[in-house]
Amino acid sequence: MSATVTAEKEAGRDRRTDWKLLYRKYGIVLIFFAIIIISALLNSNFLEPQNLMNIVRQNAVIAILACAQTILIVSGMIDLSAGFVLALAGCLACGVMVNTGSVSAALFTGIAVGGLCGWLNGFLITRFSLQPFIATLAMANVANGITQVYTGGSAISGIKELKYVGQGMVGPIPLPIIIMLFIVLLTWFIMKHTKFGLYIYAIGGNEKATIASGVHVNRTKRLIFLLSGLFVGLAGVVLMARLNSGQPSVGVGKEFDAITAAVVGGTSFNGGIGNVFGTLVGALIVGMINNILNLMNVSTQYQLIIKGLLIAGAVIIDIRTKSAKS
Repeated sequence: MSATVTAEKEAGRDRRTDWKLLYRKYGIVLIFFAIIIISALLNSNFLEPQNLMNIVRQNAVIAILACAQTILIVSGMIDLSAGFVLALAGCLACGVMVNTGSVSAALFTGIAVGGLCGWLNGFLITRFSLQPFIATLAMANVANGITQVYTGGSAISGIKELKYVGQGMVGPIPLPIIIMLFIVLLTWFIMKHTKFGLYIYAIGGNEKATIASGVHVNRTKRLIFLLSGLFVGLAGVVLMARLNSGQPSVGVGKEFDAITAAVVGGTSFNGGIGNVFGTLVGALIVGMINNILNLMNVSTQYQLIIKGLLIAGAVIIDIRTKSAKS
């Protein structure tokens, strides 16, 4: 009799575990469609094609930043400087555009500045054994200070043709969406089909074992931060181009939106788990929530509360599903 009861308990536990693992695999898609349905019921304008296009276009920058955060979080790190580096890269790109009139030079400047800041973050972490939280927090202050000095706290206008990067169309599709999709696919390819991507997962999963296997972990970490920084720099140029000016304060809080998108999309803060397509869906979920709250005239303060609850909920689910898997 006791053996039968034990077997039933084990079967019930297995079914619960299967449901949790099923949620980890497909839950984000179910949440995505649930939010669409709820938003449509709350506001009839939500499903308007123009509104849906605006959601994707407005969140293209967040999705690019979220790709950068996904790479870092999967490897067991994080970047709290992304918003301020975005502003620095974007403003310097705008300055180069105003002074040279060259879109290529402006793009190169923005991406290079982001990459340099990312590499410096990685250098501080690997050379001086700083925690990513501390190193990137320091970079956030440095980048913000340089941006304020360079711009004098004022917007940089007159960026001319650069605005096409943020406002242009390729057929019926806004250019920022095309750039976003390119970065998503590039991130997917790197993480799933390259040795470097394998190292990203390995470091986040078990850094000591990765070191023991002969991987140059410190060099890989610097490359991870370099890659994420390049994405941040590109995001800065796209955002400033969409705004048609270099705005020194526009990046504040963008890193937290990106982290929210990555975590909601299934990237684990414990490292070693995450995929960029989940991150893309997470970014769209965050964008839809912001959109419906704006359509319902919910204040920014309450929106911040909801984003905080989203992160907390996603982390709780991550912990519970990870424990179920083990």
